Amino acid sequence: MSEIKYWLCKSEPENYSIDDLKKDGKTPWDGVRNYAARNSMRDDMQVGDGVFFYHSNQKPPAIVGIMEVCSKPYPDALQFDPKSKYFDEKSSESEPRWVNVDMKFIKKLDTPVDRDMLKVESSLDKMELFRLGRLSITPVTKKEWNKILDMAGVEL
Repeated sequence: MSEIKYWLCKSEPENYSIDDLKKDGKTPWDGVRNYAARNSMRDDMQVGDGVFFYHSNQKPPAIVGIMEVCSKPYPDALQFDPKSKYFDEKSSESEPRWVNVDMKFIKKLDTPVDRDMLKVESSLDKMELFRLGRLSITPVTKKEWNKILDMAGVEL
């Protein structure tokens, strides 16, 4: 078995929030339409990987929960639905362009860790979140993962 990896995945809370995931228990992490983020899901994410749930497009944006990858990648069904805003006419069932993985709810943080808190922590200076701010999925190192858990007062 390969070593567990860690990730940060963004969602706008008005589209899908940590409370939605808590209620649903698990969800496909679908609608990702950036090749680098897609490649992370397709090539690098593994069942059992830890994932921070990050509410973007709120003031301040923050890590609000923890989830876990609970499926291998599979074609994102939204790419085939002409009514979906994620429809891709260049994608086909025989050659899908977009994938998703399923995420399962682990924990909602009692104390969200907002972007400002992350930025002032010197040990997090090199987080991909800051370097690749537009990406909806970024890797997190084990050291960063542990520091953020500590900041949130969480033991897993």
